[in-house]
Amino acid sequence: MSSNQILTSSDPWQPGYTYTLEAPTGENFDPRFQPELTPAEMLQLGVFGGTYLKESWSEFPTTWFEHAKLSDGEPDQTLNHFKILASQPYEVWVAKGWIHPDDPRGWFQWYCRYYLGRRSPKEDQRQIGRWVAMRRHIAQIKKNCRPGDALCRPRQRQALLQWAYDSRKY
Repeated sequence: MSSNQILTSSDPWQPGYTYTLEAPTGENFDPRFQPELTPAEMLQLGVFGGTYLKESWSEFPTTWFEHAKLSDGEPDQTLNHFKILASQPYEVWVAKGWIHPDDPRGWFQWYCRYYLGRRSPKEDQRQIGRWVAMRRHIAQIKKNCRPGDALCRPRQRQALLQWAYDSRKY
């Protein structure tokens, strides 16, 4: 994707929503935001029980979905890398104020659009702050687990994958 391109969301939760790509894909990130995984890598590893972005594929590069682990229906924990569901229900996201109207499906939708090049300064800072806060889970894994022990704290490891941290290496 290129800068100054206008995309229209294919998400049925956002009919007619458009946004402009202001940065090259995968570049010019805020210095505080250094994700360890791309959206495509996350989908390939297995996140969100395989149910994320299924209704809005056409908005994103087809290559993201070539090897993605996707469910045909309800979330399937066997599709997640650590074989465990680690997400809060959507109602919790709404109640906690984690949902922004520009990204009604939450953080990962924001990250996908940010990765493509959309920039929304105020919302970007909020979401990057939430991403930074997830680092506390890395500290807990390092404190309580042997390096690479995927059986130790799998829920935290899966949650970290869903925030673009490569928890396989901790």
